Amino acid sequence: MGLPGTDTVVTFPAGELLAAANVLHVAPHDGRLAVITDRTSIHPVDHAWPDQPADRGVLRAGDREFTILDAVVAATDGNELHIGDLPVRTGTDGWAFLVAHLIDGDAPVAEGDEIEVEADGAARRSLSLGHTACHAASLALNRALAGRWSKAAREDALGSPDFDGIAIASSRIHPEGSVDRYRLNKSLRRAGFDATGLADGLEALAVSVDATLAEWVADDAVVRVERVGEHLTDRRTWVCELPEGSARIPCGGTHAGSLGELGAIHVRFELVDDDGTPVLEMTTTASPVA
Repeated sequence: MGLPGTDTVVTFPAGELLAAANVLHVAPHDGRLAVITDRTSIHPVDHAWPDQPADRGVLRAGDREFTILDAVVAATDGNELHIGDLPVRTGTDGWAFLVAHLIDGDAPVAEGDEIEVEADGAARRSLSLGHTACHAASLALNRALAGRWSKAAREDALGSPDFDGIAIASSRIHPEGSVDRYRLNKSLRRAGFDATGLADGLEALAVSVDATLAEWVADDAVVRVERVGEHLTDRRTWVCELPEGSARIPCGGTHAGSLGELGAIHVRFELVDDDGTPVLEMTTTASPVA
């Protein structure tokens, strides 16, 4: 059958858990079998910005069911398949970008098979709540820190200086929460951000962010994922209809349907050291009603 020439069709942005698919290619990978399909409901971990983990789930072929051990982005130029560690940026012309479902290496799955893939609904929802909380907290943090900028800075989706976008070093989504790390380095200071006294004001900062989040949760702001196409690399945007306006953040992850689903969102801050550079760490936790 050969290597696929087009990106995988993905249905997880619409919230779907189950997808019928055709197997286009299989390849051994680190003792496992990488199964490439024409479409999938499984959210893979992104190699460039691995903030949200892959969905848990299963792959069904005939009367057999196989646990999806991981799901990663793969790419091919038609000559060679690269899985996980890609040699080009996502979306590069002449390349197809694919979802590789990793299952047991001896699983009897072959090219041409008709299969089903199904994501675990509870695990998906837990990560979706965490990802939505992460975006909301980043906007609330930007608002709380707006007074620390002495120069005009790039603005976020609500018009505040975009501390999150400028200083972010890493973001990791966890079930019902996230951990985001921001480097308070020289380039941030040159951009006009003043971190003086921040270490002594972390509790007050958390109170300020929590207060904004409480308002937004009480408003039950609607959340949706907009996309311009159905393929893996087509642009997707997180949209949240907040009282201040429609907030839009580019995002390839999965999300809740509203902030009210999160029940409550709280943040905690810590200043840590990274080889001499101070790093502000924000831990965000949602408390959805059972």
